[in-house]
Amino acid sequence: MKSCSRKLIVLVMGASLLAVVSCTSASAKVGGSGWKNLFDGTTLNGWEVRGGFARYHVENREIVGTTVVGSPNTFLCTKREYGDFVLEFEVKCDPRLNSGVQIRSHVYKKDTTLEVWRRDKKVKAVHKAGHVYGYQVEISSERTGSSGGVWDEARKSMWLYDVKSDPAARGAFKDNQWNKFRIACIGDSIKTWVNGVPCTDLRDPVDQVGFIGLQVHSVRSEKPLEVRWRNIRIKDLGRHVWKPLFDGKSLRGWHTLPGGKWQVRDGIIDGSSAISENRHGLLVSDKSYSDFTVRLKFKALKGNSGLYFRADEVGSGVGVHGFQAEIDASKDVGGLYETGGRAWVVQPTAEDVARWFKPQEWNEMTVSAHGGRIVVHVNSLKTAELKNDKGRLKGHLALQLHGGQDMHVMFKDIEMLLPQKK
Repeated sequence: MKSCSRKLIVLVMGASLLAVVSCTSASAKVGGSGWKNLFDGTTLNGWEVRGGFARYHVENREIVGTTVVGSPNTFLCTKREYGDFVLEFEVKCDPRLNSGVQIRSHVYKKDTTLEVWRRDKKVKAVHKAGHVYGYQVEISSERTGSSGGVWDEARKSMWLYDVKSDPAARGAFKDNQWNKFRIACIGDSIKTWVNGVPCTDLRDPVDQVGFIGLQVHSVRSEKPLEVRWRNIRIKDLGRHVWKPLFDGKSLRGWHTLPGGKWQVRDGIIDGSSAISENRHGLLVSDKSYSDFTVRLKFKALKGNSGLYFRADEVGSGVGVHGFQAEIDASKDVGGLYETGGRAWVVQPTAEDVARWFKPQEWNEMTVSAHGGRIVVHVNSLKTAELKNDKGRLKGHLALQLHGGQDMHVMFKDIEMLLPQKK
């Protein structure tokens, strides 16, 4: 009899433990297929406040953010970082209050001074240690019509994608009611939807990983204002990482044609050509690529150069036909040119080039080419974009030395953005 009682007690305890485990699992996952709750509905476990001293608490299975006069922008941030993901939540915001959700974001570890553009002038902005910066998906009001756009918080401090010119996106957010947001980040692609309406479709290469943060904006009002979030869930899709296309020691994986001189020294590809050389000098990737995001650093000391992509080798002196993201010692940097095709597709003005190009210094260029969407960045600023282009869809990468010019250009850190293998 005692033995049976013990067995019964063990069975009851085991069933109870199983029930606890099942409930815990259910609170962590939602709807299967990899969805997980970021908010358990009762506590702020897994979150931390950064940036300011606005207040956050839980009420009715909602996270409530409340303004405090005098506080800078405040963020309730996940303690964990995320790379590629789909994030969904519902939000209700006082129409008098601006808010947002940070994605792939960070904090300044020390006081940091950045140069930013304000009304066509470059000015210095100081950010205190502990301030949050990075991509912010905007939460605003019907009046502003900016919800679902992407703002670069406390860094460039500018719209990376402004939805106000899109009537459908502008009218998607509704005041004084719950609004459902969906955010998809995969590689350099960031897309947003508000109440099922597509809003942002951005290609930006700067950040591939970071935390998620719920913003309570700074206010002057003495009266507390509230923003509320609920049903916050995420599907973690891993992350993308930058992989080298140049090993820093040799030209393995690349071949040359037909003019100019290429050599590797101290992790740098050094290209030069005399003005008497009429042929273009090209360093061409052995592999061909269709959809990709690639970046490199360049220093243009003399003459005209470029990063070719989706290019095909031809027998003439130009060496290849294809798209070229323009590199030059003084002009047109970041533009798009199609050799053997349309010539200039996007040609920037001298004023535009002055915003993003640093003459005689190292500059970073990124080219994102996915289907008919092509986006070029120089030093993290967008310099050219094509949407639904009907042109070239596949080809080689190549670095150019322009013929008939005194040429000297250097390249390093050539990388491609690829999914991280588990």
